[in-house]
Amino acid sequence: QMQVTESGGGLVQAGGSLRLSCSVSGGRFTTYTIGWFRQAPGKEREFVAGISRYGYTYSADSVQGRFAINRDNNENTVYFEVNKLKPEDTSVYFCAVSTSDTYPRREEEYAYWGQGTQVAISS
Repeated sequence: QMQVTESGGGLVQAGGSLRLSCSVSGGRFTTYTIGWFRQAPGKEREFVAGISRYGYTYSADSVQGRFAINRDNNENTVYFEVNKLKPEDTSVYFCAVSTSDTYPRREEEYAYWGQGTQVAISS
């Protein structure tokens, strides 16, 4: 049974940075693409960024130029950092696991999900 766990959320001032972690257990971590999604109050969940099993990263336009994502295959963990945070970055952030190698961005391409971690940006 695969488990996906996010951590690192909290309250951050606008302009600051935040680093989220995603730990995966119960599967073959090195074969997965890991994606980050977020859901703001009253809005649909949206793709934010991802990292392929080969370490290639990709993102949505909303965080382009403001993010870094890397994976530690020894720790079965992906780290996602967003800089220059804005109030509109306030959301619940979710980590998800996909077996796709084609830079998945749609929710249905991800089979396993974490419970999410709340991020709030104060202006």
